[in-house]
Amino acid sequence: MTILSSALLSPPVADRPLDGARLNGLRAGVLGANDGIVSVAAIVVGVAGANPGRTGVLTAGIAGLVAGALSMAAGEYVSVSSQRDAERAGKVADDELTNPWHAAVASLGAFLLGGFVPLLVALLPWHGAVVPAVFVAVLAALALTGAVSARIGGAHVARAVRRNLVGGSVAMVVTYGIGTLVGLAL
Repeated sequence: MTILSSALLSPPVADRPLDGARLNGLRAGVLGANDGIVSVAAIVVGVAGANPGRTGVLTAGIAGLVAGALSMAAGEYVSVSSQRDAERAGKVADDELTNPWHAAVASLGAFLLGGFVPLLVALLPWHGAVVPAVFVAVLAALALTGAVSARIGGAHVARAVRRNLVGGSVAMVVTYGIGTLVGLAL
C-alpha cells in the first residue's frame, strides 16, 4: 500500500501524539504541496487572465514553479535553523534537534510536486479553456492534500478540505481578476 492510500484508508492517528519531527515534516510537506499547487495555479490563471497565449502562461508557470520551490526551501531552512538555535539554547539533546536541511528538502520537493499539478494541466491543449481546467484540477489536488494532512494529523477531514478549497479558490479568483485588469490596461 502506498503512503497516500495508507493515509486515506487507515484510521486517523489521533490516538497517538505527533512528535516534533513528525509535526515539522507534516507542516513542511503540507505547506510545500499546498503552496506549490496554489502559487503556480495563481500564476498560471493570473497570466492567462492578462494574455491567454500558451507561451506566456507556460513560461510564467515554469518560472513560478522553480522560484517558489527555491523560496520555500530557503524559507524552511532559515526558519528551522532559527528553531534549532533556540533548541540548542534551551539545552535540547542533540538527537532531538530539528534538522533544517530535512525541512528545506521536504518543502522543496513538496512544492515541486504540488506545483506540477497546475503546470501539467496548463500544458494540455485546452483551446482557450485553460483557466477552468486548472481551476478544477487544483481544487481536486487541494481536496486531496487537505484530506491526507487531516488524516495524518488526526484532524477533522472536512474542515481541512474546506480550508484548502476556500484558500485556493480565493487565490485563483483574485489573481485571475488582477491579470484580467492588467491585461485590459496594457
